[in-house]
Amino acid sequence: MTFPHPFRAFTAFRRAAYQSQAAPRRQFLPREWIQALLDGAQARLPLVDAPSLDWPYAEAVHDPAFLARWRGGQVTRAEERALGFPWTPAVVERGLGSSGATLAATRDALTRGLGVNLGGGTHHAYADHAEGFSFLNDVAISARWLLDTGQARRILILDLDVHQGNGTAAIFADEPRVLTVSLHAERNYPFRKETSDLDVPLPDGTDDAAYLHALDAQVTPLVTAFQPDFAFYLAGADVLAGDQLGRLALTLEGVQARDRRVFRWAARTRTPLVTVMAGGYHRDPAQLIAARLGTLDAALDAFAPQAARGAGRAVS
Repeated sequence: MTFPHPFRAFTAFRRAAYQSQAAPRRQFLPREWIQALLDGAQARLPLVDAPSLDWPYAEAVHDPAFLARWRGGQVTRAEERALGFPWTPAVVERGLGSSGATLAATRDALTRGLGVNLGGGTHHAYADHAEGFSFLNDVAISARWLLDTGQARRILILDLDVHQGNGTAAIFADEPRVLTVSLHAERNYPFRKETSDLDVPLPDGTDDAAYLHALDAQVTPLVTAFQPDFAFYLAGADVLAGDQLGRLALTLEGVQARDRRVFRWAARTRTPLVTVMAGGYHRDPAQLIAARLGTLDAALDAFAPQAARGAGRAVS
């Protein structure tokens, strides 16, 4: 299939780790629904299987001793409880695939303007411990690679997952070249928050209008003043009403309005952007898939016209 744009999405969902066993938590997208997500995405842009992250990239962010324990399965029950499910080799494979997909999408954004990981957003992983379904912090790993290689000088991490990006905030607490922004449910996990450069806690039941007002009034001015030359966008679908692990009440239309604001800003300012899907645990898998595909639509609507005016490339 040929597409009228140069963009593609990386996915770890076709790896053996996703096909050989059920999801590790009942709240995750059921395995039988993953193909529906992949089919919908593949109608919009090419899908590329995620490469595995090489461990040295992770070691630039995470404590090597911590990584060695997870790599070898030498984790404690307490560490498994903090993660949210037991250690298995598939957990490591998924983490490497998800982080590899974000790094590949980062390279795409440098050359194409937009990079997409159909998963990712494991923002609860700290440098030295796992939390909240996250043991590798994929966005932090890619952001560190950009800084270390001199390919970005001012990075925005815009975290619009329903949960605060505590691991990311802690990792970059003393890094002035990275702006961490988190718009999240105030009374939700993690119950001990870290301090982002900007935290916007929202009350339970926040609807479309209130959410978009907070985004416009509090986030946009700071981002504009920071003038990033690269951005990561955690497009969490767990802000939807009906999410099992969320406490907000956005509609599908509200989520897509949020996405359009972010992608149109990046396209207008020509800021290379990587989007990762982050959380989504809706009781109705069809609603979650609709939100994910809506994020892709918003990204392509913003970036495809710019690409057509530029190189005029098509990919197949």
